[in-house]
Amino acid sequence: MRHTGTIAARDLRALFLSPVAYVVLTLWSVIAGTFFLASLIGFQDRQIQYQQFQMLQQIQSMNLNDDLIEPFIGSMWVIVLFLLPAVTMGLVSSEKANGTEELLLTSPLSIWEIVLGKFLAGMGFVTVMTAIVAFFPAILFVYGEPEVGKTLTGLLSLLLVSMTYVAVGIFASSVTRNQLIAFILTFVLLLILGMMLPFIVDLSMAGSGLGTDSAIAQIVRWMATGTHVERMLQGLVDTADLAYFVIATAAFLLLSKTVIESARWR
Repeated sequence: MRHTGTIAARDLRALFLSPVAYVVLTLWSVIAGTFFLASLIGFQDRQIQYQQFQMLQQIQSMNLNDDLIEPFIGSMWVIVLFLLPAVTMGLVSSEKANGTEELLLTSPLSIWEIVLGKFLAGMGFVTVMTAIVAFFPAILFVYGEPEVGKTLTGLLSLLLVSMTYVAVGIFASSVTRNQLIAFILTFVLLLILGMMLPFIVDLSMAGSGLGTDSAIAQIVRWMATGTHVERMLQGLVDTADLAYFVIATAAFLLLSKTVIESARWR
């Protein structure tokens, strides 16, 4: 695995030399700033309203984490779903399009070194994205007293879901040489994995007569990333949720390895 770092550094450098990276980071920063400002204004408006009507119980129950930081980070993990495909679409497909895939596959590098190197490059990029989001809650620590644990857990959930999505993106990028197709495939997979699975299972189980609480329904719901993110946003760190992100990431990296390896033997 000694060449993994070299591949990661090369691909991360290539990402930051491409205009796509700066478009994504600019959009991400603007959206994050807009969402945070909207959440902050909404928080202040509710506070003023409660004070005007002397709603002391509601004022006392207001919490920077529950009423501001959690909704903000909760919005951003959904935005990742729309922007990250643009980052991962070329991680493998560009090698095929540029003719460098054959050089990689005929080199002494192992397939795992290639896959993990590209994964670490993607992780480097999403770490920058997470740091941008972290800047906004950090401002609140200057003027208020949010809960450190809850805030860090929320940011961790964003990083973990991004980690899984990078693995999905690498898999989608490995099955095609066309970056646009890789983008669309990644987006569709993330849409299903992130948002649509609970609705799909409810509709299918209700129609089949098995019921939405059946074992199959619960397993499919467990596969949805949103289920695990929501718990972590509330400050709950469960080993089952951490295991989900590790298993999902490993599964898509294994699929990517299988696809790339098949190209070596063709």
